[in-house]
Amino acid sequence: MRLEILPVLGIGDVTEGDDLAALIATAAPWLRDGDVLVVTSKIVSKAEGRLVDVPADGPERLAARDEVLAAETARVVAARGATRIVQTHHGFVMASAGIDASNVDKTRLVLLPQDPDASARALRAALRERYDLDVAVIVTDTMGRPWRNGLTDVALGVAGMPAIRDHRGEVDPYGNELQLTQMAVVDELAGAGELIKGKCDQVPVAVVRGYLTATAPDDGLGARALVRDAELDLFSLGTAEARAAGLAAAANLAAGPGAAPADPASVARAIAAVAGVVAPATVFTTVTDDEVRAALTATVPGWPQRATGLVLGEPPTPVDPAGLVRLGADLQRLRTALAAEGVPSTLLPPPPGSTAAACLAL
Repeated sequence: MRLEILPVLGIGDVTEGDDLAALIATAAPWLRDGDVLVVTSKIVSKAEGRLVDVPADGPERLAARDEVLAAETARVVAARGATRIVQTHHGFVMASAGIDASNVDKTRLVLLPQDPDASARALRAALRERYDLDVAVIVTDTMGRPWRNGLTDVALGVAGMPAIRDHRGEVDPYGNELQLTQMAVVDELAGAGELIKGKCDQVPVAVVRGYLTATAPDDGLGARALVRDAELDLFSLGTAEARAAGLAAAANLAAGPGAAPADPASVARAIAAVAGVVAPATVFTTVTDDEVRAALTATVPGWPQRATGLVLGEPPTPVDPAGLVRLGADLQRLRTALAAEGVPSTLLPPPPGSTAAACLAL
């Protein structure tokens, strides 16, 4: 495969209502079937009128920008200082919802296209119907990546080609069947186009030639195929947001032992984790002897059949009402630490005759 990346020069400044198909076809009469048109979302948004008026500077501008950001945000993923990583209504996770103040008048902000896939389809259809050109279209924008410095262009909208090349089920040269490999080829092509578009060169369109032998017969699913479902996302929250969610979950811990026996090492780590914050002289003891545990649990009302572990909590002596309240708080701390280790627990009355004031069934 031989690829060419060609700049489309001479498009100039795009304003609301401009005909992108005409601008591109005029600037690139050399376009041919099978080309991949890589178009920055900025000119798509400008042509579609996705701009808002804001003050040129001062606190009023910041307040107006915050209002626009709130309107473009489906949920806040992470926040640090003035930086907001949010999920847009399209499903994209990006800084400031893609709102851009570059390459536009200082009194305006550019928003992402309302529906980038629809924008890509409309541009492709116009080029096909009016200029007899059968090309694929990728609408792009710049994003950061978790755990990596620097930005790269990615696809927000696609028409005329699949967003993903799925290698699952194929066999590599060593005879291994590929299980997970799905390549986001439109993101790779978006990054390739950015190599010659740049941010200050006013080249908003590039053409990648040689990747496709033919476009897809239909527009395809578009870039929505790249948006991972929230339930499959292992990193759907930022650190502070995940911590807040964990604290909220700790306040609503479900009671009940797990289906599998509690791991003694996990229980020991949980007890050690709270050792420095519980009341002085409060003691949590794991009962490890099977016979002792069986004898104690036989006298505990409501002992769950599935429970295999026992932790006894003893407050400082002498026991007073305030000490019992503090023990209850310390027990909740321990239950939270156990839950963080994947060990569910149930608070039960202590065994009769025991020095413990509380009992956790694991």
